[in-house]
Amino acid sequence: MTKIVTISREFGSGGRTVGKKAAEILGVPCYDSEIISEIAKQSGFAENYIREHSEDAVDSGIFAALSRTDYYGLNNSDQIWTIQCNIIKELAEKGPCVIVGRCADYILNDRPDLLKVFIHAPKQARMERIVREYGETEVDPAKRISDKDKRRITYYQLYTDNKWGVAQNYNISLDTEAIGIDRCAEIIASLAKD
Repeated sequence: MTKIVTISREFGSGGRTVGKKAAEILGVPCYDSEIISEIAKQSGFAENYIREHSEDAVDSGIFAALSRTDYYGLNNSDQIWTIQCNIIKELAEKGPCVIVGRCADYILNDRPDLLKVFIHAPKQARMERIVREYGETEVDPAKRISDKDKRRITYYQLYTDNKWGVAQNYNISLDTEAIGIDRCAEIIASLAKD
């Protein structure tokens, strides 16, 4: 039986690529940017806004909360979270798949067919990868990684009340630098078939 696989990952670790490759091996869909498109469609927010606010940027502070709440007291991040949860549950109900990020490990935690994976790599390897994959910017790669991971940590803790990246929250944690992207995907696919 193939399971639902969720991929949580450090920025620059190659987690998205690992997820896509594992899905190819398993012959199942991989959901990542498709979730963003569906959230945008259901929420009315632009895809770029969702990309920035659906996983790692949290509206914080009293002024942000007051200026971005609707009639029911939900801020934009809360609205996106609610829609995101529904979409992820619907995707999992369709059948075996790989879902990258977006707290899917937490959202689907009650499923017995869930394999929760955390992908990581040493900081130097991650810095080299983001420059190779996303190009150079004015922002130092170390700062880009630090900022992105901090936002993911904050977002994850806010909506799940759990700590992001802690081994006990996952079934397996894989280091793409030590194991390699392709081998990580093979390991995940093998575990998902058990």
